[in-house]
Amino acid sequence: MKHTILIAGLGLIGGSLAKGMTESNQNHVIGYDVNLESLEYAYTNRIIHESAKNFHNAAELADFIILAAPISETIELMKKLNDIPLKENVIVSDTASVKCSIIETAGRLTNKNITFIGGHPMAGSHKKGVQAAKAHLFENAIYVLTPSVNSTPDKVDALKDILRHAKSKFIILNPDEHDEMTGVVSHFPHLIASSLVQQARKWGETHSYLPNLAAGGFRDITRIASSNPKMWQDIFSHNRGKMSQLLGEWINEMHFLKELVDKNDKEDIISYLDTAKTYRDGLGTEEKGVIPAFYDIYVDIRDQAGALASVTQILANENISINNIQILEIREGITGALRLSLSSKEAQRKSLSILQNKGYEIMIQR
Repeated sequence: MKHTILIAGLGLIGGSLAKGMTESNQNHVIGYDVNLESLEYAYTNRIIHESAKNFHNAAELADFIILAAPISETIELMKKLNDIPLKENVIVSDTASVKCSIIETAGRLTNKNITFIGGHPMAGSHKKGVQAAKAHLFENAIYVLTPSVNSTPDKVDALKDILRHAKSKFIILNPDEHDEMTGVVSHFPHLIASSLVQQARKWGETHSYLPNLAAGGFRDITRIASSNPKMWQDIFSHNRGKMSQLLGEWINEMHFLKELVDKNDKEDIISYLDTAKTYRDGLGTEEKGVIPAFYDIYVDIRDQAGALASVTQILANENISINNIQILEIREGITGALRLSLSSKEAQRKSLSILQNKGYEIMIQR
């Protein structure tokens, strides 16, 4: 039986889900977005089968509804669904990275035709918008489901079935444990990255050359501070309890670390750093995480005309796409002057092999 699926919100996440679902002739995908340019792009490029400018009318047609908008907007759409005469047994899900607020809202819904199952595909990209949508975006990524009280195992299986083209690894979590874990590994690092940048900005008033020194490793570890501020404010607001707790723990950790530095005990500091290194080195590398991974290679090139063009042309001849290029002025701990950011681990490995065979000295930073 053919399913009618409404995707409300055609950004990177909603667009990627839609793109995978349209590959099945068992699905009819309707797209809705307040941004008419995104809606038109999705329809013109066959990411969706049908475009809808009216959420109410599109929802009435759907067997499944996936809300892929920011958290606050998702909650407003859920409230609208409560008053729409839906088909019987419509399964509604979302893609928000905070689940407690979403599931609390779901618990207040009175529309008997709604079965709500929270969702969070934990993968992303450095690119934004429906133009960056990829059907394989969530492949091997963890996809968290947080069923509400009125959902049943068969409903969860039905949702997994329409999401099977994502090729994700589904896990079931309760909202609170989801928000704690994503708070630790995703939300909180954004706050810390922003605080590091703020500290550097203030010191930049004293040392005007500091931004030049920050072009290397500092820029790498603070990349996520470049994310959309309005989107992250929304996330922090809905997960503010966990953020406050984590900030308190971080402050205590920094007090402890300051004591280690002030004490200047060589063995204690080595032990502290070694414990962190051991844990970090044991983190998963094969699965996609909630923060997009960077597949960089560093290439030693001579300071001469055409050197950069030669490297990029070699990779272009092999149909390897480069996401970003940076010439590093500060190369502490890195043997290459040129950093190339690639879209996947496969592209990284292939580029490494090709350029090494051409005689270039290459390094991959792990």
